[in-house]
Amino acid sequence: MDKLLNEFTGTVRRAVDDYDMIQEGDKIAVGVSGGKDSMLLLLALNHLKSFYPKHFELEAITIELGFDGMDFTPVKEMCAELGIPYTCLKTDIKEIVFDVRREDNPCSLCAKMRRGALNDAIRERGISKLALGHHFDDAVETYMMSLLFEGRISCFRPVTYLDRSGVTQIRPLIYAGEQKISNLCEQLNVPIVENPCPQDKTSKRYEIKQLLSGMCARYPDMKSKIFGSMQRLPLPGWAPNESFRAGKESK
Repeated sequence: MDKLLNEFTGTVRRAVDDYDMIQEGDKIAVGVSGGKDSMLLLLALNHLKSFYPKHFELEAITIELGFDGMDFTPVKEMCAELGIPYTCLKTDIKEIVFDVRREDNPCSLCAKMRRGALNDAIRERGISKLALGHHFDDAVETYMMSLLFEGRISCFRPVTYLDRSGVTQIRPLIYAGEQKISNLCEQLNVPIVENPCPQDKTSKRYEIKQLLSGMCARYPDMKSKIFGSMQRLPLPGWAPNESFRAGKESK
């Protein structure tokens, strides 16, 4: 099991180095939803911390959206076992998005409110760097959503500085594929908190995920080529700092 985590942490370190995500003395908050991506990100960064040449500290923060039946005790217990400070903040985001506003596109507002709540929470703790669990597939899907639904060539950046809040967002999982993450969580028996959001299988992202899945059945390396093109253009913020990386998904 240690070998599996070592290999995955190597993938995370490559992204961290390519985009200069971590500096000496950083205090990094990890946004932990309880899902597989953020839980494995927390494990990998904690492992990286034990040998990375730049010293940094970690905290874990959960923004509780207000859905019934979500129990974050497994997250709290894992953080206690790892010695990572953990905070779970209750919010009324679910009520505002689904019950009050009744948004036609609830995912957009929900994401915006979650980011705002996370940024506020870490600033109160004197933290200015936030690690998010967006991975390789998220990047490709976001690129395709922007292209097909908005007519733009765009995607979130591996490192994003938000001047209004003074928070720097980092995404150390961008070289890690979703299937690799799912498989490793199962192999490592990582505790997962299921999200009962009713939009989980009806969102535009899910639609694009299904489209890409069908296309990849015929062109297996299509996602890697899309990701590589994002670096080669490059999209703003997507050129690796030192040497060019092909950006292929970690299989």
